[in-house]
Order: sequence, then structure tokens, then C-alpha cells
Amino acid sequence: MFGISLIPIIPLRSEPSSKSEMVSQLLFGQKYIVLHTQPNWLKIETIDDKYIGWINDTQAEIINESDWLSLENPKVVLEYPFLKILVNETPMCISTGSIIYSSTQFKVGGYNIITNLVETNKHVSLEQTALQYLNTPYLWGGKTPWGIDCSGFTQTVFAQNGIFLKRDAYQQAEQGETLAFLEESKIGDLAFFDNDEGKINHVGILLENGQIIHANGKVRIDKIDNYGIMNSETRKYSHKLRIVKRII
Repeated sequence: MFGISLIPIIPLRSEPSSKSEMVSQLLFGQKYIVLHTQPNWLKIETIDDKYIGWINDTQAEIINESDWLSLENPKVVLEYPFLKILVNETPMCISTGSIIYSSTQFKVGGYNIITNLVETNKHVSLEQTALQYLNTPYLWGGKTPWGIDCSGFTQTVFAQNGIFLKRDAYQQAEQGETLAFLEESKIGDLAFFDNDEGKINHVGILLENGQIIHANGKVRIDKIDNYGIMNSETRKYSHKLRIVKRII
């Protein structure tokens, strides 16, 4: 079966239960395939980042294969923090980072979606995109300006600049080119951090002047050196640097 998210946010959970942890979110327009069904729950795999989890069937929208295949040329919503659209003439606000398939309107299943997106030619840099999220609260599994985790932050910021990243920090660390030294880095490179067991568990976007923007408690800017991230408020290290990667 084929599906698409036609509501602003759908929690993607690790197990088929509303009490299970939210490992990610489906934003409006994200397509998925259904791997397994059971009462009230669907196990799905997202198309863009191949992420697997469970969604409640009350939030699912199953469509036929021809409709699913007709949804081409996805456009990532850049408007911050949301874009107002109409779904069957009903207003809906969808988060930045959502996906639409036309700047004017498109149809899927029994839904007519009017976007009326005003497209401009202005270029917004990856740094400017990231800075829009400053002070967004940390939310495990989150991908929106109302709650975001570290890898959801990097994935969404890069997607808004036309660059694909996988969902989790350890997966993103497998992408791009490894830099030998932090001093070789430039704005937009990714820094990855590990825990005491050596597992990568955090990621942030490097800025200039030895700074990094990352989601820790909230999206914030801190100092970084060859040891790791120095919290600008506590003056203590919060994360230990493992590797620096160049994606672009």
C-alpha cells in the first residue's frame, strides 16, 4: 500500500502504541509505503529517508499507486515557520520543511490542495536557514519550529537548501567527506559527537569564528574546539567531538 501525510504533523513511533517513543515525524506531503498493518496501526517506511516506524491509522492517508506515482517534483516549503494552504477549501498551516507538489494547486486522492505559494528568486544560505530555528525547543523525534532534535534540525535545514541527509546523526555521519582537522572546516560543515561508548549521538552545523549551531535543550549557538562543544552559559563541555564532515 502507498500513503502520504495530508495533515501537518504525524508522529512516527518505534512501536505500535501511543505510549511508544516518537522517533521522528512525518510532515505534510511526505510519501511512504506500508510494510505491515495491525489493528489501529501501520508500519511504514518513508520514501525520502527510508525511515521505518509506526503511525496511527486514523492519521494515515492511503492512496492508489497511480496517484502516488503522479506526485512528482516535490518542493520543500521554505516559508518560516509555516505556510497557509487550503485542503478541500479548509485552511491548514503546514510547517516549514513540509513537501508540496505544485506552487499553485495539486490533487491527490479525494483532496484538492491549494498552495498559492509566492515563489521568489531570493537565495537564502544554509546559515540563514539554520539561524531561523534559534531557540526552537528540543524535542526527541521532532522536525519543526515548535520542537526539533539535533539530527531533525540538520536534516530539515539541509533539505530546505536542496541537500538530502538521512534521519539520525549516526546515519548522517556516513555521508560526505571526512575532514582531517576542525581547522579545515567552513560554514555548513557538520560536526558529529559521540558518547562514552563511542556511539555518535549528536550533530550540529558549523558556523564561522569557532561556533556551532545545534539542538541541545533548544537550538542554540555555542563555541566548538578540538575537544568538543563548550556551552556558552555554563562554560562546560557538553559534547565530545568525534568527526567533521563536508556535505556540500
